Amino acid sequence: MLTGAVMGYNFQLSVVIPHLNEPENLRACLAALDLQRASAGRIEIIVVDNGSHEMPFNACSGVSDVRLVREPTPGPGPARNLGASLATSDLIAFIDADCVVQPGWAKAIVSFMEGTPGVDIVGGDIGILRKDASSPTGIEAYEELFSYRARLYVEKHSYTATGNMAVRSSVFHAVGPFGGIMTMEDTEWGKRAAAKGYRIAFLEEARVLTPSCTSFSELARRWDRHVAHAFGDVRRGKSSLMRWLALTLLVAASPLVEVQNVLTSGRIAGVRSRVIAFAWLTRVRLYRARKMLALTLSGKASPLVEGWNREADT
Repeated sequence: MLTGAVMGYNFQLSVVIPHLNEPENLRACLAALDLQRASAGRIEIIVVDNGSHEMPFNACSGVSDVRLVREPTPGPGPARNLGASLATSDLIAFIDADCVVQPGWAKAIVSFMEGTPGVDIVGGDIGILRKDASSPTGIEAYEELFSYRARLYVEKHSYTATGNMAVRSSVFHAVGPFGGIMTMEDTEWGKRAAAKGYRIAFLEEARVLTPSCTSFSELARRWDRHVAHAFGDVRRGKSSLMRWLALTLLVAASPLVEVQNVLTSGRIAGVRSRVIAFAWLTRVRLYRARKMLALTLSGKASPLVEGWNREADT
């Protein structure tokens, strides 16, 4: 299904957005993208629905150059792969349906990639879309500091979160598609790209904001997936069980290591915000350690991954 007029192949940027049962977030995402066109030129937007109760026709209406398609295979990876296969620009960006791009996002990506031919992939900054900008909740303060450490991912680990990533189209297809729902698709794809020698850079000016989780249980489900995928390395023999147990202890003790970061980071301000951020950090890290220990005893990781982004269907 085609919403709006997508004609010709002279787009400066193709933006791929996977979607699942969040039409209001998608509406805000598209509105912010539409505003980028004044400074960045023609932008092609490809929304890939991944099995919503209803296709988001209304959310996509009124925005030009939007293509709405459906990918039945569950998982953001397959949805992004379909979108990338349809993209007509030489430059593809990936964001999530709940992301709100900030002013200058598209222009920063296009200008940087045009002016830096030696870089193949960029990762932008990701912040939290707060309900009250001056007074974050505990979970917002925690996520602002620890959930999206975009610069660290890029500069130390050579991958970027697909919630704010851009790549040359030729490079994406050379590296190959994202993995399915049983993989950490952004991490795994980034490792393949690095192994092939492609260069990645962090682009702070390309910033998006995304809502925080609304509850600890929602945040815990996200970490369940991360922990389960990490435990997969033990199951596949890439890491030893003793190393996993040592890592479990380090995770439990890690809040103490993060004290300086919490006290000095410029991403949050004020004593109250720092105290509640540390409290949430401690709660999350202890939860992760307990989950890691439970996996050591049960050895069953797949239930933590299967259906992780299907909660809205229930």
